[in-house]
Amino acid sequence: MPQGVVIIGAQWGDEGKGKIVDYYAAEADIVGRFQGGNNAGHTLVVEGKQTILHLIPSGVLHAHTRCLIGSGVVFDPEVFLEEVELLRKAGIPNLEDRVKVSDRCHLIFDYHRSLDAAREGGASAKNKIGTTKRGIGPAYEDRAARRGIRVIDLFNEDLLMDRARANYEEKNFLLQQYYKVPTVTIDQFTEKYRSIAERIKPFVADVAKEMYQATQDGKKILFEGAQGILLDIDYGTYPYVTSSHTLPSQAALGLGSRPPKDTLFLGVMKAYSTRVGEGPFPTELKDAMGERLRKEGHEFGATTGRPRRCGWLDLVAVRYSLQVSGIKHVAVTKADVLSGMGDLKVCTHYELDGKRIDTFIADTPALERAKPVYTTLPGWDEKLGGIRSTRDLPHACLEYLRFIEDQTGAKVNLISTGAGRESVIEIQRAF
Repeated sequence: MPQGVVIIGAQWGDEGKGKIVDYYAAEADIVGRFQGGNNAGHTLVVEGKQTILHLIPSGVLHAHTRCLIGSGVVFDPEVFLEEVELLRKAGIPNLEDRVKVSDRCHLIFDYHRSLDAAREGGASAKNKIGTTKRGIGPAYEDRAARRGIRVIDLFNEDLLMDRARANYEEKNFLLQQYYKVPTVTIDQFTEKYRSIAERIKPFVADVAKEMYQATQDGKKILFEGAQGILLDIDYGTYPYVTSSHTLPSQAALGLGSRPPKDTLFLGVMKAYSTRVGEGPFPTELKDAMGERLRKEGHEFGATTGRPRRCGWLDLVAVRYSLQVSGIKHVAVTKADVLSGMGDLKVCTHYELDGKRIDTFIADTPALERAKPVYTTLPGWDEKLGGIRSTRDLPHACLEYLRFIEDQTGAKVNLISTGAGRESVIEIQRAF
């Protein structure tokens, strides 16, 4: 069995990665989050109780699992402390011992959030990206520009204030002079972050060193991705993407230690397609069926509450995701949502400017014009809830899964048949 499992979204995010991480974390010693920020919302349902996490890895609900936040994550300490308090109230034990954040994580401040919101609010509709306005992009910008502030800097007050003053001055100039919106104030900054530093200090660690040692010791390690491959800063539908790399290769960079040699790379995909925000979405349904998928699938963002755009399964997009990531195994979620939907359409090609293509192209405006070419498959009426074996799945559901395998060349390892942790059919074990 593999020592490591890397879990990546194979579409535009919101594929149900949190549930899959939670499921596999039952057998993992460590779960490490390696990119993104609190723009990711992972929803877990255990014994009917829902928990939504944005920063802390989804494995935290397992009392034995150690949860690490790597340096590839941009870290909002206020959101983190809110999550810690939420988990404490829920009775989750030993958080200071089990949850660790890298001292190299770059921090998100109020000026990042204000700049993010100003860009989205002030832009014309055609230039909006559809961000969560959580400050993720501006924080990654500061990291790349070498003006970021890291977790470790919270414990050096003089350094912290010097960098903060410079950043406030620059960001306030942009907010006031360019975006014509209210500025942010540095008043009480020292007192506020002195308190935050004291509160997060028990959680701060050298995550890269811990990851290396865990690998050497043969620990079972689960690498948790956020967003999805089609939102990767380079390989996604640019510019309608997130601000970090979402591919499996980021697992090593974002946690400071490469995955073990015997690692399973697992892509998580919905049985249909969704995306949040702006950008091309060839199979989007703007009709009653799209609304039905949204309603039956509860397709509203865990972070923002925004309704997700819904459409038929796009296998051109999934094939591309698996190609650029090297993933050969997938978990299919929300198959239960398709019960009773009648015949099901699956996109296998696009038609672009009168030509049929089977590739997910880099030209975003052209992708906006692409029309899906569908294959129609029989649907099924049976409810999937409670099914624990593929032997008991409806024949049409099995054929749908086989079609995915045939079209992508990937093996379906796991099927999710409901929101709860127990609503899973595991075809091939991970650990």
